[in-house]
Amino acid sequence: MIDYHPYDTKIDGVHNINQQNCERIKQQCANRSSIKFAVISDTQRWYDETKDVVSSINNRTDIDFVIHCGDISDFGVTKEFTLQRDILQKLHIPYVVILGNHDCLGTGGDTFRYIFGNPNFTFDAGKTHFVCLNTNAFEYDYSTAIPDFTFIRDDQSCITPHITNTIVAMHAMPHSDQFNNNVADVFEYEISKYPQLLFCLCGHGHHRTVNDIFGDGMNYFECGSAKTREYLIFTIKGGNYDYEVVRY
Repeated sequence: MIDYHPYDTKIDGVHNINQQNCERIKQQCANRSSIKFAVISDTQRWYDETKDVVSSINNRTDIDFVIHCGDISDFGVTKEFTLQRDILQKLHIPYVVILGNHDCLGTGGDTFRYIFGNPNFTFDAGKTHFVCLNTNAFEYDYSTAIPDFTFIRDDQSCITPHITNTIVAMHAMPHSDQFNNNVADVFEYEISKYPQLLFCLCGHGHHRTVNDIFGDGMNYFECGSAKTREYLIFTIKGGNYDYEVVRY
């Protein structure tokens, strides 16, 4: 009998999920001015609750895709990633997962990259551009460019003309314990350069909040953890949006 170490990065099953699902989202939402998506976060050790949120989303027919705002694992253990992945794979619609601070523990960063992909990525859904960023600077001892302004600026330089809105998603918002708050104001300034930034999404705090943290009118919507048994649904129509809280 071979007993693998909890942080062994030998991984079976589907991988490179974000890139594949970003392409699916782009194709399914092409040329649409109206989209609807769900936001979940911090599923961590709450496996039953994660199964229930998947069932709740699958019972609806109006949602185009799901964004998971990070902390899919609790201790960065490989088995945690694969268990959560296998639950989310039961979704009937595409989903993407953002890197959380718990996902960076041990060899979690490597596991995340293999299963989901680059911690910084973007995709288009209709006329809306989604920017998904690693903001867990504390986990890297501030030794890595997090947030990655080069990635942000390079992305801004190649946005296609049909894009009219932008949404920025992350795990830890500015002014949180994980964010590099030395550059919080710079971050807000840089993301404000995107075409009509509508709002920002995040997790980490485990409770649902809406914060205009810079006092500039830009709302940060924080999604609660799976323990709260609720998730968010956003509807984008043209340059406007609304949202609802779903309890399950």
